[in-house]
Amino acid sequence: MTTVVEAVDLKKTYMLGKVPVEALRGINIKVEKGDFLAILGPSGSGKSTLLNMVGALDKPTAGKILLEGINVSTLSDNQLADLRRSIGFVFQFFNLIPRFSARENVELAMAITDMGKSERRKQAEQLLESVGLKDRMNHKPSELSGGEQQRVAIARALANNPKFLIMDEPTGNIDSKTATEIVELTRRLNDEQGVTIILVTHDARLAAKAKRTVEMLDGAIVQEIAN
Repeated sequence: MTTVVEAVDLKKTYMLGKVPVEALRGINIKVEKGDFLAILGPSGSGKSTLLNMVGALDKPTAGKILLEGINVSTLSDNQLADLRRSIGFVFQFFNLIPRFSARENVELAMAITDMGKSERRKQAEQLLESVGLKDRMNHKPSELSGGEQQRVAIARALANNPKFLIMDEPTGNIDSKTATEIVELTRRLNDEQGVTIILVTHDARLAAKAKRTVEMLDGAIVQEIAN
């Protein structure tokens, strides 16, 4: 199996005025290609800090984060920017462009590639169909429900065939029934298309949909569960 993400004795300390706050206290974790990992924990447990490290958005105080064997801390700003483009991000807030249709929002994510316009359109349509929005792709965000907007955001995150998908509280802005549908969709993408997924959530019911769960508390992993 190919190791996509590995954290080795990962530590992060922030200064709150003159007081050091340990956000991560020696995290060790591996994510293999095709894995679906949930990181579960309450607010302040360190899970979002860990996600920022995994997404190459922040660097550790000590230890290292390896993405496909590359130590993130050794990369230049330009190399980090390139690396981030190979990761799919889905957040709690959908961040769709209001004046663009669902299809156009997904197409926009491919604007940085050398893909032709017709090819981008075809890819966007295929992705939206894969997340259950075949009949909604010409609708603007204001014409879509919260769950549909999050499906567009997932399609957009998959647009450039990322190495893995990071989902940070992706169900935090939608109702519980729709949240379950979104996580079941995510599981289907993992099962059927082999998308590697790291999901951060505070909801144990949603975490149970993943293949395995690590539970965090006070900046440390307190247990790992095979679902």
